[in-house]
Amino acid sequence: MMWLSWRQFRAQSIAAAAILVALAVVLAATGPQLVSRFDSAGLNSCHANCGQLAGHFVGGFNIGSTYVVLFHLGTLVMYLTPALIGIFWGAPVIAREFEAGTHRLAWNQSVTRTRWAVVKLGLVGLAAIATSGLVCLMISWWASPIDDAISYGGPNSPTAFSRISPLVFDARGVVPLGYAAFAFALGAAAGVFLRRTLPAMAITLAIFAAVQVLVPSLVRPHLIAPVTATAPLNVNTAGIVVQSGPAGHDSVLTVAGSMSLPSAWVLSEETLRPDGQPFSAPAFSSCLTKDPQPCTAWLARHHLRQLATYQPASRFWPLQWRETGIYLTLAVLLGWLCVWQVRRRHV
Repeated sequence: MMWLSWRQFRAQSIAAAAILVALAVVLAATGPQLVSRFDSAGLNSCHANCGQLAGHFVGGFNIGSTYVVLFHLGTLVMYLTPALIGIFWGAPVIAREFEAGTHRLAWNQSVTRTRWAVVKLGLVGLAAIATSGLVCLMISWWASPIDDAISYGGPNSPTAFSRISPLVFDARGVVPLGYAAFAFALGAAAGVFLRRTLPAMAITLAIFAAVQVLVPSLVRPHLIAPVTATAPLNVNTAGIVVQSGPAGHDSVLTVAGSMSLPSAWVLSEETLRPDGQPFSAPAFSSCLTKDPQPCTAWLARHHLRQLATYQPASRFWPLQWRETGIYLTLAVLLGWLCVWQVRRRHV
């Protein structure tokens, strides 16, 4: 049974191995140079107040440079890998047997339906997890100098790309393994119930894409209770927004602060008056001019404060493990559902 499953999965495994080798060559060719630049910036020996060095290191990359392109491509690859596994490995693993009718031959042999389903799901599922893990390991190793520099903060370090931010979180740590397991099990379940490969692939892509969008915004922020912090508004760094009011009404001024939260995942920020209410006011005339000084002086007289809700960078691994546990649990439940459906299906 193991040999037969391997024979059926051989083409996908060879293609995956070729892609892994190509990825390893590209990353191995550019990774040492990136580490050398990290060391030359003095970040390898910096242990405190490294923000300025990190800012120079990250700010030294041009937008179209090889390192920036590879950083974003690596993140994209990690987004695509679980989805492709679910579509091309999970959906056909059993649906293809139903379409071709080969399941009847297997079920009339000495192999039980349960063993047949468990071996197919287990073998390909473990390969899917291992593949995703290897891709994540290589990309995380390559991107570690940039990730470390961003974690130090600094004037040029984009906290939007810190490891805990939604843009990068899915491409680091152990959570890609959970995504791969879930995507594979989702594809297999779709194939078992639909019994057709192409519809199963389409359903798998739609559901997995929806989960990838909804979980970071609706589930992940609440896996651990977020932290709330307040601080006086720094009027010199605040963003002032003037919105035109309806005809016959004054323009409305709102203020967006920039609280210093290095590498944190900021869920919400709000500017408050001393009484705790959100701040907005008719636009002060000086705020409509190009001279910022009268406007900032006017704002300073209001004694505004900032309220931020966020997940600190130190919670990266706790969030990783909790979310991975959720996806692995869902994968096990979907796998059990596949086996149950195969056992009750008529030949």
